Amino acid sequence: MKAAQKRAQAKVEYNAFLAGCPSRQLLDRISDKWVVLVLCALGGDAHPGQPGANANAPKAMRYSEIARLLAGVSQKMLTQTLRSLEHDGLLTRTVTPTVPVTVTYELTDLGLSLHHMTRGLRNWAQTHMAEVLANRESHDPQA
Repeated sequence: MKAAQKRAQAKVEYNAFLAGCPSRQLLDRISDKWVVLVLCALGGDAHPGQPGANANAPKAMRYSEIARLLAGVSQKMLTQTLRSLEHDGLLTRTVTPTVPVTVTYELTDLGLSLHHMTRGLRNWAQTHMAEVLANRESHDPQA
């Protein structure tokens, strides 16, 4: 059986409703807030005000740029998130031998395809947050 045939067969067999399906691990990873925000940052969503830049154009970024954008992320969590995304083939890490060494992160084609989905989730959360907060308050007035 050729590799393409094996992938096609495996695709049919993946079922996230089954406990042992590896897609559950992937769903767990990509539903993490830091993953969503890293994908959105590298996808260009966080750069709308840059003059002369396409607001939604993917952008290679250094670790420090990503850390500045993601308010509240710890160094450990950002490093783990970037490593896991690289391991899954969603971003590439490029080391340039300069003084000091320059490391940039950029979405792969696979990462870009996921970014289009996560952009919608982030936009939905931002758009509907007031409604969600109002519902939380009406459900639990002590909150």
